[in-house]
Amino acid sequence: MPRYKLTIEYDGTPYAGWQRQENGHTVQAAIEQAIFRFCGETISLGAAGRTDSGVHAIAQIAHVDLTKDWSSAKVREALNAHLVVAGETVGIINVERVSEHFDARFSATGRHYLYRIINRRPPAPLEAFRAWWVKKPLDADAMHEAAQRLVGTHDFTTFRATQCQAKSPIKTLDHLSVIRNGEIIEIRASARSFLHNQIRSFAGTLNEVGCGRWTPDDVTDALAARDRKACGPVAPPYGLYLVGVDYPIVTGSGREIPSIS
Repeated sequence: MPRYKLTIEYDGTPYAGWQRQENGHTVQAAIEQAIFRFCGETISLGAAGRTDSGVHAIAQIAHVDLTKDWSSAKVREALNAHLVVAGETVGIINVERVSEHFDARFSATGRHYLYRIINRRPPAPLEAFRAWWVKKPLDADAMHEAAQRLVGTHDFTTFRATQCQAKSPIKTLDHLSVIRNGEIIEIRASARSFLHNQIRSFAGTLNEVGCGRWTPDDVTDALAARDRKACGPVAPPYGLYLVGVDYPIVTGSGREIPSIS
């Protein structure tokens, strides 16, 4: 069966997350319904990340096996047409044929997220459900300094949800930065994989540093505590975006070359 890799963009506001659920409309269900309307096949999408309710994606990656050998352009155009008619806030940005061994989740070598904060006193109606509005002035330099305390391989028990199903709290955080661009503060995080609520926990904790309630040393202490109660407040979901996923580059000989972000 031909396997297709989908690059997907979505506004997560109206959805109960990515993963299909019995109660609540999800991004996965919306795309699977579009596929059924397109070709009559009932399938289950595999995805690189299972984003929570309200979380957005600029480049979520999924894969699907279809019985018929459709052109990539036909799949993209047909799915987008059905998604638009259904009123979904989901777009299929790109479709490509891939090896049957490609798996959107397990083949991934890196995942990249962005958390957006709009930092100004007046309300930001045009950023509603697109960024976390924080009125108090934030010190982005202090936030960045604190973020560096989290980079590397650590036990991130403090920064994962209590219901996280990962077998181990130990993860390697490759990159975490905080940059101010006018009223917008961007927190960018990269790793092979993340724990449930890890980035939102980082964002909420770094906000405490930006407000002056915490110091960078407090972040170091929270990490060392390995206790969920030591975490700062968890930031809201609507500031979070899945912005990219890395995969190995496969040469003509079948050899894999690690991708470079």
